[in-house]
Amino acid sequence: MRKKNVMLLSLLVLFFLYGCSGTAESDFRYELTAVHTVAGRQGVCTENGYYWVSGSGTLSKYDEDWNLIAENSEPFEGYTLEVNHIGDIDVYNNELYLGVEYFMDGEGKNIQVAVYDGDTLKLKRVFPFSPATGQMECSGIAVDPDCRIVYMTSWIDDVSSEFLYMYDLDTGDYKGKLRMQPGPKWIQGIAYYDGNLYVTSDDGDADDHAPDHMYRVVVAENRETGDVMLEKTFDDVTRQGEIEGLTFDKDRGQFLLLYNRGAKIIAGMPSGFYEGYSEEIHEVFVYELIENN
Repeated sequence: MRKKNVMLLSLLVLFFLYGCSGTAESDFRYELTAVHTVAGRQGVCTENGYYWVSGSGTLSKYDEDWNLIAENSEPFEGYTLEVNHIGDIDVYNNELYLGVEYFMDGEGKNIQVAVYDGDTLKLKRVFPFSPATGQMECSGIAVDPDCRIVYMTSWIDDVSSEFLYMYDLDTGDYKGKLRMQPGPKWIQGIAYYDGNLYVTSDDGDADDHAPDHMYRVVVAENRETGDVMLEKTFDDVTRQGEIEGLTFDKDRGQFLLLYNRGAKIIAGMPSGFYEGYSEEIHEVFVYELIENN
């Protein structure tokens, strides 16, 4: 996706000034060990040796060897509000957490936190959503089981995307929003791991083969703000395209990233293909987490 060069320059300056000082150094090195082609372009999560992948309108489950074992091609059954789009996903206690919305031409509405069964891939319940939160779109969702919080992100390039929106994991009640400082642009996914939040940002330019990035959000004790620091530049993917969801596998000590290539993306929607491609390819990149000493 092509971005305005001035906006990219401004973002890089902000991260140089504020995001690369103090505790900016990552706790890990990321060593790429495997790549798996999957049937979904939005999100990935893992638990107890299983993997789940979301497409814009699909859910898939894989075993430990990445064999497809379940699929739901009609995941929007049971809603009272019209929805057509799933973003990045997460899993907790064999329940899938989805940010679901009606998305068209770069705008979202009818945003909901939806919970699905991890085996049947069917809808179980939804959290109530209030437009008063100011959230304009949902690109990703993450469960923090330690603090019992569900976080949601927004992809739209306005002030609403500078915040993470928080819900109570147990009650589904809205808990407020956390402002990221400085706010990454075009957020595609979010994950929680060992006390930190991580977000992926579609801030590269696929036309110029410029890579996208992942940022670490260090949350303040009052959960009103979070310092944002550059975590990784994805210059090791198959081809530059569109970064999407992410997850951490604590049992295996791995990081997983979903990345799309081949399709041109305009206003958040596929629109034609790059030379040499007749379809979009969705790949999960698996990295070993190597602790920095």
